[in-house]
Amino acid sequence: MTRRTALLAGASGLVGGHVLELLLSDPAYERVHTLVRRPRLSPNKKLSEHLVDFEKLDLSAIRVDDVYACLGTTIKVAGSQENFRRVDHDYTVLVARLARGQGARRLALVSSVGASPKASNFYLRVKGDTEENVGALGYETLAVARPSFLVGERSQKRPGEKIGIAVAGALSFAMVGGLRRYRPIEARSVAAAMIAALKAGDAGVRVIEYDAMFRSS
Repeated sequence: MTRRTALLAGASGLVGGHVLELLLSDPAYERVHTLVRRPRLSPNKKLSEHLVDFEKLDLSAIRVDDVYACLGTTIKVAGSQENFRRVDHDYTVLVARLARGQGARRLALVSSVGASPKASNFYLRVKGDTEENVGALGYETLAVARPSFLVGERSQKRPGEKIGIAVAGALSFAMVGGLRRYRPIEARSVAAAMIAALKAGDAGVRVIEYDAMFRSS
């Protein structure tokens, strides 16, 4: 069995951290490259950390099979809508484009439930634009995870999101049918579903929503 090489952008985030943990323990992957701005100093022999400036990103030294795009921020942290879009859209599309040039054939992307280029909500419109632009790069397999509220311990506190998770969690029993996709989901389940989708290798675009992510728990 040919073992794979993965490239992970966003390893310090909630979903990305779980993706990293799962990839490092997965025998299907012999090497995991991460793009970081600060070293994590992990002793794992499978891990190669690359300190990068996303404004001057160069992936020419990295051979990669699978890409996990987990970059993300908030408008509050970014400081403006322009900076938010730069991280969530511009850097993600850049990583995907450069990795495609280095031989990557499969990519998994963290997006959001409700994402659409035509959304009136700025956040969802950026996520939709990102999906569309990454989808135009010619990946054989594109897995798009669209979670609602993410459950897990974040390094940055988000009081508003915590309240939203509590409310949505309390109402989950009423979220049936088409509303199921709005249920809160464990970040680890999202990560597991993304990895499973790329390992399956089904051609084309696969959108992963609540039920598929829940089954990966």
